[in-house]
Amino acid sequence: MTATTDDVVPPLPPSAPRVKPNAFTRWLGRSVLRLGGWRLVGPLPDVSKLVLIAAPHSSNWDGIWGFAAKLALGFEVRLLGKAQLFWWPLGPLLRRLGVIPVDRSSPHGTVQQAVEMIRRSERIWYALAPEGTRKRVERWKTGFWKIAHEAQVPILPAYFHYPDKRIGVGPLFATTGDMAADIAALRAWYRPWIGRNRGTA
Repeated sequence: MTATTDDVVPPLPPSAPRVKPNAFTRWLGRSVLRLGGWRLVGPLPDVSKLVLIAAPHSSNWDGIWGFAAKLALGFEVRLLGKAQLFWWPLGPLLRRLGVIPVDRSSPHGTVQQAVEMIRRSERIWYALAPEGTRKRVERWKTGFWKIAHEAQVPILPAYFHYPDKRIGVGPLFATTGDMAADIAALRAWYRPWIGRNRGTA
């Protein structure tokens, strides 16, 4: 069963992880996008597990539009956050938003903790920004590739394109085993998209 949608967001496919139905939050997310002139373009893949990357990440506004899209769709994403952030009352709010505390002192490392989380889950879309910062970088962080490759799940590239006020998703990308070539191919795919303050090239 797909979520109710309109011209602002595409349908949510059956296999995608979703939150409990809430008409108010769906309305709120769609309203924020509509008032800002934004829309989400798909189609979204009918896949239960994947690693979602978002770029270019050049502004705190990305989080506002991204979170509005999440509410509008009613889908659930997971990401890891520093365990030190989970103090009251911030901790319960972060968990409600899908953030999971990560122990950076763990001998397994952040990547392995994410891989294990994906393997244990029946449905999970794990999200992160490959640039790792709002500033322009020469090299992307490699954690997203390692997580997808070790967990044997595809990568879903999503972009913010401020000139047209679009949040879009591309085709699923399967890792090949050649990390450098895969990341180069993804960065080339992102070249047309322009963030609030910069592109990815």
